[in-house]
Amino acid sequence: QVQLVESGGGLVQPGGSLRLSCVASGFTLSRYVMKWYRQAPGKEREVVARIGSAGGSTNYAASVQGRFTISRDNAKNTVYLQMNSLKPEDTAVYYCNAVPPFSWGQGTQVTVSS
Repeated sequence: QVQLVESGGGLVQPGGSLRLSCVASGFTLSRYVMKWYRQAPGKEREVVARIGSAGGSTNYAASVQGRFTISRDNAKNTVYLQMNSLKPEDTAVYYCNAVPPFSWGQGTQVTVSS
């Protein structure tokens, strides 16, 4: 059974950092492109970052370019999102998923507020 478990969210002040983790099980992570998404209240889910199956290629939404870094450790079945210089507009529930997507995990809440 496929499972995606996101963690690492929390409350952080503007300018702060968080590192999100996504542990995958039930499928071979190394065979899949992976993405991090976020969904803010009242808004649609959006892609924030993408990483190739071997980790060699990454892409970012313009809104997070230069502040967020996606990485993966296929041996640990884990995908990461390092978020620096956080802004209030980064507040959202963050999810990871494969391409094509499996069923969604519960996500992890990130709140950026002073």
